[in-house]
Amino acid sequence: MRTDFLDYDLPPHLIAQHPCAERDQSRLLLVRRADGAIAHHSFHELPELLARGDLLVLNDTRVLRARLLGRRASTGGKWEGLFLSSRADGCWELLSQTRGRLSEGETIIVEPGPLQLCLVGKTMDGHWLARPSESGSSVDLLQTHGQVPLPPYIRRGRRGSSARRGSPDPADFRDRERYQTVYARSAGSVAAPTAGLHFTPRVFERLDQRGIGQAFLTLHVGLGTFQPIQAVDVTQHRMHREWAELPSATVEAITACKARGGQVVAVGTTTVRVLETAAQASPEHKRLELAPWSGETSLFIYPPYEFRVVDALLTNFHLPRSTLLLLVAAFTGVELTRQAYKTAMEEEYRYYSYGDAMLIV
Repeated sequence: MRTDFLDYDLPPHLIAQHPCAERDQSRLLLVRRADGAIAHHSFHELPELLARGDLLVLNDTRVLRARLLGRRASTGGKWEGLFLSSRADGCWELLSQTRGRLSEGETIIVEPGPLQLCLVGKTMDGHWLARPSESGSSVDLLQTHGQVPLPPYIRRGRRGSSARRGSPDPADFRDRERYQTVYARSAGSVAAPTAGLHFTPRVFERLDQRGIGQAFLTLHVGLGTFQPIQAVDVTQHRMHREWAELPSATVEAITACKARGGQVVAVGTTTVRVLETAAQASPEHKRLELAPWSGETSLFIYPPYEFRVVDALLTNFHLPRSTLLLLVAAFTGVELTRQAYKTAMEEEYRYYSYGDAMLIV
């Protein structure tokens, strides 16, 4: 299967640069797999599009303030980094961008300071390893010294004068709340599980009133989720591993939902990957008997794929040649996915992280 089978050209003005004024006022494209029907809704109508007894499963990961701005101590040159993970030896694994070549032993001064990062080597993937000058957990240090890791296609002043000084962009203070789901609680991601950004307390209240349950799991979003596919043949792409957990309470909720004939509605592609990983990990997976699970997943879902747990999918619109779009195509069908994306573009839906949503039932 070639990588370009789901390419599309997106007009730049459809890439959402800001979130919707209110989370649940985003648009929602409803896609029915049974007959290929497509309809237009607002996200606040979601409870009316589901049935009593259905179950939403959501990823409760919390986004770290993983974007770091600073300068090289040796040259004063600008430097930008993205925290990826913290290792057992205390070193941080980073993506790094600067002019010129960095050298082992160099020091990065994270602005506005006083945190410093000493570069101690590279991983096999070419990421830098750095030792922070301050003690404490990576979560606490990033909360103090980091910024919201907005995706690179959000370009509103990210390289303006304030960014050069290492201070947050003015929009960053709003992004601290909006680039985070209202139910986020387990810190560890470097990107948001964007399908969940549309939920509000009033949507959850309406779901409760209609007898639609909610359960939670965790996947800490890393490079494995948003790294583009470089291989010509998609089967040659290899996902990075990401930590995830499916707790017993969520397994019990899914089992009860299946027993009563309800739909298991995965909120986001990360949720799908956890549920399907857990199903494959169980020796009884062909009978849809889930068990609590935690560990690292590198599951790459692309057409054709037999989904064992997920009955419906709520997701945003994704980049071409991305693993996320391939997962959506595997669930929805290639041709119906193409038609849904074509319809969304014609109707000027907003795309990507701060964009609108799609519900596939």
